[in-house]
Amino acid sequence: MLPDRMTLMENLDTLQCLLVQSQLFWADADANRRQLEAIAREQGSACDLIIFPETFTSGFLGDVKAAPETMDGSTLKWMKALAHELDCVLCGSVAIATEQGRVNRFLWVQPDGELQFYDKRHLFSYGGEDKKYVAGAERKIFHYRGWRICPQICYDLRFPVWCRNRDDYDVLLFVANWPEPRTPAWTALLRARAIENQCYVIGVNRSGKDPRGMEYVGASAVYDPLGNTVLDLGPVECSEKTTIEMDKITSIRSQLPFQQDADCFQIS
Repeated sequence: MLPDRMTLMENLDTLQCLLVQSQLFWADADANRRQLEAIAREQGSACDLIIFPETFTSGFLGDVKAAPETMDGSTLKWMKALAHELDCVLCGSVAIATEQGRVNRFLWVQPDGELQFYDKRHLFSYGGEDKKYVAGAERKIFHYRGWRICPQICYDLRFPVWCRNRDDYDVLLFVANWPEPRTPAWTALLRARAIENQCYVIGVNRSGKDPRGMEYVGASAVYDPLGNTVLDLGPVECSEKTTIEMDKITSIRSQLPFQQDADCFQIS
């Protein structure tokens, strides 16, 4: 039985989020699951949402040297069991094998066992991701206890039309393996997405170094709907909690109703 904090039918005025800015073991799903589980157990008490980085079981492109993950495999079973035990949502992206090919899939697992997912739309061709994966085609909004959350993965951050708020979300949530040389772009674009969409933006990046020589310095952060910094994890491996507030979103959008002047558009 789930802990009786609140029933899953009740809306939440706030969300307590744990951002996990961890190193990742290359092509070693078991080691990554053990590491992330230890962090979640130690620091995730009373959280509503625990966020792991992009491709958290393998490292970015590390899955090509590992057994493929599937939607009925070990990682999904592990996420469901841990989400149930901790009474919180677990999320992050995993390289998943499908009938159409491998996808970089954002997994959202609720404590009641409900699963939602989003497949990365913009594959990082500069790094060869488009040669190994199939791009997603559908933008998703996850609904959870009164919150509307738009999941995005790493390179999606560079495409504001894809991220544009259509009055359909409250939080824009990015998970990433964003390398150190382009950290200024990561920080600037996260803040820009918050300001232009009048939403909270949460960006969770990995830390450490992978066998290809790529270095990652985290800079995971949370920005409020005015672009103010709520949390900045800096360059070291760490995890930290923060709380976001629905009243702040409502107040800012009411006082500064910029969205009503937004241009109409369609994505082909």
